Amino acid sequence: MKNVSISLKMLSVALVLSVGVVKAQVTDSTAIPAAPVAVVVVPAPVPEIKAEFKPSGHLWGYTFGDAFTKAHSDSLNRGGSNQYSGVPGNNIQGGGKTAFQFRRIYLGYTADISKKFTAELLLEAADNFASGNPPANGAAVTPAGDQTANGKLAFYIKLANLRWKNIWKGTDLVVGQVYTPSFAMLTEKIWSYRSVERTIADIRRTPSYDMGVTLQGKFDAKGNYGYNVMVGNGTSAKPAQNNFRSFYGDVYAKFLNQHLVFDVYADYTRENWVQTWHHSRQMLKAFVAYTTPKLTIGAEGFINNLQKDLFATKTVGGTVDTLNNAATGLAIFVHGNIIKEKLRFFARVDLYNPMTKLNNGVYKSYAGNTGNYNDNSFKTTVATSPAGVITTTYASTGDETYKQTFVTAGLDYSPAKNVHFMPNVWFENYTSQLPGLTGKVNSDYDLVYRVTFYYIFGKSGRIANETFQP
Repeated sequence: MKNVSISLKMLSVALVLSVGVVKAQVTDSTAIPAAPVAVVVVPAPVPEIKAEFKPSGHLWGYTFGDAFTKAHSDSLNRGGSNQYSGVPGNNIQGGGKTAFQFRRIYLGYTADISKKFTAELLLEAADNFASGNPPANGAAVTPAGDQTANGKLAFYIKLANLRWKNIWKGTDLVVGQVYTPSFAMLTEKIWSYRSVERTIADIRRTPSYDMGVTLQGKFDAKGNYGYNVMVGNGTSAKPAQNNFRSFYGDVYAKFLNQHLVFDVYADYTRENWVQTWHHSRQMLKAFVAYTTPKLTIGAEGFINNLQKDLFATKTVGGTVDTLNNAATGLAIFVHGNIIKEKLRFFARVDLYNPMTKLNNGVYKSYAGNTGNYNDNSFKTTVATSPAGVITTTYASTGDETYKQTFVTAGLDYSPAKNVHFMPNVWFENYTSQLPGLTGKVNSDYDLVYRVTFYYIFGKSGRIANETFQP
């Protein structure tokens, strides 16, 4: 208690002294006023609230087709890999074919499973291709394409894959049925008019998608430099048919704020590999384009090295040699604005040579063994019965050497976003490389007039977007 009493007395003395000092400062007119004290208020840190990830997905798709009329048909029905080979033209007895058709219907779904994983499913329905391509020697065969036996369109699974994002920095791992690095992820987008025609590599059926595993990466944050590598079955949507796998890869670079684009692509696959026949296909392809919202100019060229592909028959003796071959192609295109967001134009020229290593001084005929790089040709015979029934028969000429020149041009009218109507001309010329041929047997053409319609529906946001917007 004594200690408490002393403490209270000391506290009382301190209070008295403090009051005295304050009174002295107030009454002393000569005292210097105290400097103001700045008060700094430090806000309390706001805790970061991270949005919780919610799995989501969206449905999307597009459709294109045409109203067309076949104005002229090649007399030998050449160009088996082309859209209108074998379709009768106005120069054929019975008149040219005029019709409406769908050429592609896409229905896709993209699902974000988690921050790291995205799944993609894409269904496609397309016409048989080529729709009028005649069978060899008149034999009845099932047309290549997606139509059912009764001619109706049917969906099949084109893409079904799982994407693991940033498996390491800047690189995604994709497993399943996925686009190859060939053209669908870059060059087709810059061409922009798949609804009018395939790219030149696509016409030759360079695989655009396959079942396998792929790495898709970027070397920088802006995506100016990147790569894609893949190993797959080489059979697209069909099951693996042998022990050979296909290898694909490309690297790309974009300069001048991504207006100038370069891409280099290569692939390799074995077609046959027995002791007496090593048959393989290996493509090298380069692409360059300058693209802006107003104007795009581009070129794509390839050489397809076909090892032991040609069966060449000697003029003297008739024996057959197996030769290496190289098929080459070059496409040059341009498209641009006439009226912004309403009216555009497009044009393209392709040059294709299926056989660049012919020796007509030694051999009289050649037969290729890689589908879609060696199109056949057919002699057409049209007969009319007394009852007025027209029948058409075909016989193979065996000429697969002919060069092909493709030209298309047209206008693109867009009355609303994602809706397009495109009047265009489709032209393909064929010129044989065999000696001694004249007239239409040497050179002839297909000519089609079309109005193409194209529309996109649903949320456009596929992992590898279909349409490139410069």
